[in-house]
Amino acid sequence: MSSKNTSDLLIVGAGAAGLCAAILSSKAGVRVTILEQNDKVGKKILVSGNGKCNIANRHISPHRFHSQNPDFVRSVLQGYDFGRIETFFTSLGLPLIEGAEGKMFPMSMQAASVVDILAYEAQNAGVRIVCECKVQKVDKRENGFFLETTQGTMQSDMLLIATGSPAAPQLGGGDWGYRFAKEMSHSLVPGHPALVQLRTEESWVKRCAGVKMRSRVTLYANREEIVQKEGDILFTDYGVSGLAVLDISREASIRLASFDYCELSIDLMPDYSKEQLSALLIKNIKSKSQKPILLWLQGILHKKMAKVILEKSKIKSETEGELHRKEINKLVHTLKNLKLSINDTKGFKHAEVTTGGIDTRKIDPETMASKTVSGLYFAGEVLDVDGDRGGYNFHFAWVSGMRAAKAIGENLKRPIC
Repeated sequence: MSSKNTSDLLIVGAGAAGLCAAILSSKAGVRVTILEQNDKVGKKILVSGNGKCNIANRHISPHRFHSQNPDFVRSVLQGYDFGRIETFFTSLGLPLIEGAEGKMFPMSMQAASVVDILAYEAQNAGVRIVCECKVQKVDKRENGFFLETTQGTMQSDMLLIATGSPAAPQLGGGDWGYRFAKEMSHSLVPGHPALVQLRTEESWVKRCAGVKMRSRVTLYANREEIVQKEGDILFTDYGVSGLAVLDISREASIRLASFDYCELSIDLMPDYSKEQLSALLIKNIKSKSQKPILLWLQGILHKKMAKVILEKSKIKSETEGELHRKEINKLVHTLKNLKLSINDTKGFKHAEVTTGGIDTRKIDPETMASKTVSGLYFAGEVLDVDGDRGGYNFHFAWVSGMRAAKAIGENLKRPIC
């Protein structure tokens, strides 16, 4: 086999974890080739943070990550706080700035600059990047790994799988990393879409399409309260989106997959208690006024939503002056307990991440190395680890890439068993 197709390390996937590991491994003296099925590297990075790239979060804590093996997550994060990430990017010429909720962005506020600089640093360090190269088969032999690809057979002593998950298939997401791992005796934790919009069949939602409100959203499954989040909710023609919805979507996705009945209770006025909201509405009433009830309610609520609230409250009064205490109570109850059944998510195509992945019980959290296959490593979202919205998934990608690179650099100094 030609030396061109032979490396110390093959990395499958040129996303966040793969690029980070490639740069650091190559700087440690490892001959690295990174294989990417897309026509360019970092496609998911490019669309992150609405094109601004929410690259990390200042407030890293294990409780912001999810896995069936939480001890693994804690061990991986140990010693790799935000400061380590900031140092890495600053060394590349990418200073970071802080946004809301501890979200960190490149100073350029442009995801393209992150991808361009990562790609440059990789190539400058000696990494060979092969795009439009899809891996079809992975074979582990005594003398290393042999990968059958659309650009021929590639050979290496070590292999890092950083293929990501099935989320966002239009950007290259898929399950081939899972399949390769399974073929090499690693088991999988079933995955579901997460950080994703939710669907409903209720017709009133379509009439409110485009309305965005800061709300408190509570998810119920089989009438049991599961999780509550506060933030924007956006009503759409298919259901609901917005930050609060994305934040509860992980639990909703898992419950829907178990065929639980899922329902949202939406508090459209989270800054007001029931008593305060009741007082506000009463204060807003002018006795003997002939103002239509819908127009009166538009004083505090979007017109589309006002229509729905009046219907749900079953208000019989037609004018502001006719309203009485019982109807005010009905309005308050509906405004703070608007119910919406959920029957599905928008699926992997619209998901930012995936729950589940490669079972981490057979992976060393110190090195990201397989405990059963010598020379095999994993990094990023391909593993059974997913983070909350706000830069946490990127943090795990960078950290797992760093850990793998450190171990691979050390491994190069001794024979591969």
